[in-house]
Amino acid sequence: MADTATDEVRVWLVERTYSDDEQNLIILTYATTDGERYFRKERALTSFTDARETTAAVEVEPTNLGDVDDPDQRANYAAEAKRMAEVHDPDDVI
Repeated sequence: MADTATDEVRVWLVERTYSDDEQNLIILTYATTDGERYFRKERALTSFTDARETTAAVEVEPTNLGDVDDPDQRANYAAEAKRMAEVHDPDDVI
């Protein structure tokens, strides 16, 4: 869903993984509810007192979105993004 005032796109958290290549790195993947576009955010975990919240959704510029080419992954992202949108407000901390 695009916001006409800012043209930002709302994407929903669909995946949270830990990087195999780097220590203390979390990868957050957000996607559109149709599963066709995604936004990836990497976050370093510097300490247990590092209090950065992860929200159910974020607003991003369309130029920061990637295309989901794999049909199975697109379907998974769409299902999870829709589920998140149904049960959470965008600013809910996850």
